Amino acid sequence: MSQDTWNAVDSYIVDSLVPQDEALTGALAASAAAGLPEIQISPNQGRLLYLLARMHGAKNILEIGTLGGYSAIWLAHGLAEGGRLITLESDAKHAAIARGAIAQAGLSDRVEVRLGRALDTLPQLEAEGLGPFDLVFIDADKPSNADYFTWALKLSRIGSVIIVDNVVRKGTIVDAKNEDPNVVGVRRLYELLRIEPRVHATAVQTVGSKGHDGFVLALVVAGA
Repeated sequence: MSQDTWNAVDSYIVDSLVPQDEALTGALAASAAAGLPEIQISPNQGRLLYLLARMHGAKNILEIGTLGGYSAIWLAHGLAEGGRLITLESDAKHAAIARGAIAQAGLSDRVEVRLGRALDTLPQLEAEGLGPFDLVFIDADKPSNADYFTWALKLSRIGSVIIVDNVVRKGTIVDAKNEDPNVVGVRRLYELLRIEPRVHATAVQTVGSKGHDGFVLALVVAGA
């Protein structure tokens, strides 16, 4: 199988199952125009986040890693009535682009973009009593994955769902000698999940327009 085939299948899935949405295409266009890196989730991955939020009846969602707001818009569309989403972004330019895309989508009343290092802003969320979150999506710097997951768990409840993106990295996670900080960060996450009794988790490999990768899906089954 080739990347061309994966791209073609992704396009077929999107054309068949993912409705066109001006807010989402606008968010992608704004990110591209601003020169943001093209590392946002794919449309069918966005649809999955939306469906998971809807199926879970999520009223309180946390996202770690905003980029241009594309995934935040998908998640916000899945919020239950009266719900809210807080998304954390460390880059001021990215946060500004995201705020614009979220406003253009008519979601500013439901989505808050917080600027700052997530490991600084996560304790602030706890201090403000903004949890527990029903669903957490982690898609930020990979070396900090385990730390982000630890915070996500702290800000969750029994029944919360935690999703972590980019956890296969073209299969490099199986190479114990790979010292790439991104790979090491993902392996730390797996090591944490292996011994963490408060969650039941699995990881799913994916292929598509984003290459060979995957995501972790975890369910919180016990409290602290």
